[in-house]
This record gives sequence, structure tokens and C-alpha cells, in this order.
Amino acid sequence: MSDRLSKLLQSFESHISIPWPNAVSHDERTIFVVYNKEDELKLRARIDEFEASATQSGHPWLELDLTHSFENWMQEQDYKETYFEDPEYLKGLYEDFSDELIENLKSQFIEKQDENGVIALLGCGALFGFASVSGLVEEIAKEVKGRLVVFFPGEHQNNNYKLLDAKDGWGYHATAITAMS
Repeated sequence: MSDRLSKLLQSFESHISIPWPNAVSHDERTIFVVYNKEDELKLRARIDEFEASATQSGHPWLELDLTHSFENWMQEQDYKETYFEDPEYLKGLYEDFSDELIENLKSQFIEKQDENGVIALLGCGALFGFASVSGLVEEIAKEVKGRLVVFFPGEHQNNNYKLLDAKDGWGYHATAITAMS
């Protein structure tokens, strides 16, 4: 077992078990579980432990995995062969992909959620280069009644998040859970 992941799970358990205030903004309802990108497979192997922590604290869990979202979207495109021949054509479609992904995700939880529930986003790293994780989180968070838990492979420092340790990050005022929390 990874020591970093054990510490991350402990930090998550500590945070998710405290009482949730009702009148908070969508930023305050968003929790980033920040982990080293090298731990992706280990984290996935232990995701049930995160779910158990939430459900044992009275927070129903709905996991939305983004890992295959781009390939599933591409599969539905009429001109996919053309895009594979010349990927430059795809650049103009990333916004369409992002918009459709956001709507698809909302359709999976809008009717199922409650104020005590957790909507868990897994697989954010798979969006790198195809969609803005920051834009996705901002749009999804507006619709979440309980807590949005974003499993985030990258770095966090001073409310700045860097997906997969990319050069550019973005500022977001969410709660960050790290192995150091």
C-alpha cells in the first residue's frame, strides 16, 4: 500500500466526516483530492475506500469516470477518420466536446443527487489537451447540491491547481485535500 495514498485517504476521511454547513457557495462545496500523477493506478485500486469513507459518514456516493469520455465522444463523430488523418481539424471541436461532456455529466447526477451526497469525478487526467478541467469543474459545481469531489492528478499550491504538473495552472477556491492535509 502506498504511504502517500494512505495519508491522502486519512485526510479525506477527516474532512468528509465533519458536519457540512448548508449555506455555502459552489466553490466551497468543491473538494479537490490532489495526488501525484504516478499514483493514478494505485488510487483507482483504492477508490472504494474513498467511497466507503463518504458513505460511512452518511454521504451517498455517485462516481463519474471521465477516463473514456473523449474516445466515446470521438466514436460518435461522423468525420472521425478525417480527424485521425489530420488532427488539426480537432482543435475547433474541443469546445463542442467539452460542452457535450458537461451536459452528459449533469444528466447523470441532476436527478439522483441530494444535499448530503458526493458526486465524485475520476479520470480528470484523461481530459488533458482535450478539455479544460477548470471549466468543467466550474460548470458542474454550480449544479451539485452536496459536495463535488474531484480526484486531481497534479499539484496544488496557494489555490493554484496544475493538472499533471503542467506549466499553467488555474486559481480555484475549493478545499484541497492532499497527503499533507
